[in-house]
This record gives sequence, C-alpha cells and structure tokens, in this order.
Amino acid sequence: MQARMTNPAEILPDATKGIQNIYKAIGQSGTDGKILELVHLRASQINGCSPCVFGGIKSALKNGETDERLHQVAAWRESDLFTDGERAALEMAEAATRLADNPTAVSDEIWAEAEKHFGEKELSAIVLMIALTNMFNRINTTVRQPAGATW
Repeated sequence: MQARMTNPAEILPDATKGIQNIYKAIGQSGTDGKILELVHLRASQINGCSPCVFGGIKSALKNGETDERLHQVAAWRESDLFTDGERAALEMAEAATRLADNPTAVSDEIWAEAEKHFGEKELSAIVLMIALTNMFNRINTTVRQPAGATW
C-alpha cells in the first residue's frame, strides 16, 4: 500500500509543534510509560491503524514492555499479565475509542475504576494519549499510511 499523501502534520509544521507540545506534557506527567504505550496500542488495534500498531509495538518494546504482554493486549480481559491499573487504563482506552458504539462511552464506573489507580495528572496524560492516538489513527487511515512508516 502506498500513502495518498505525506502525513498532514508534516505538511503543516505548526501542527507538528502543537502535537509535540502535547506529547511533552504527557511525558512530564509522571505516568508510567508502559501504561501510555498500552493504551496507544489498544486504541490503534481497535481502529485498525497498522502504522500505529507497528510503531506502538516498537515504542513499547523500547520502553521495556515484553513480547508476551504485547501479544495479549488485544485480549487483555482474558490475560493475567496486566495489573488492575493497566486494566483500568485499557478499559478507558476502549471506551473512549468506541464513542459511536455506546452513547455513555466512558461510564462513571470506568472513570471511578481509573481514579482508584491514577491521580489527576496521570489521568490527564492517559486521556490525552488516547485522544492523540485516535487522531493519528484517523489521519493514517485517511491518507492510507502504510505500516512501517514513521513520522
């Protein structure tokens, strides 16, 4: 597959700057990088974004994630390899990504479970990571970005 065009964030440099600032803020939140990688990967799997799945796995491995756990992200509910906090973050990633599937999307129960494991800064980082991932998934799908390409 060949991309229809260069990534729009590369064509509009001010967009790239804004995105980089959001990533910087996420990185400064103190949130465990593995959790951020897990939510990125899960949202990308749901959206079928092959470049984000590809890049997300590479990034997760660089951040110390294991192959075994990465192979089980798609079936995290049935796996005993994830902590309660990771499960709460993955649940939120799924709910926030599947907005059209459920009018209540991120329910009070999902939010309350996440609050048990994360403070306000960490929750902010998780929510922003999910939102950015969904944005990138939509960009990549629209321009037909092939897997293996990096920004």
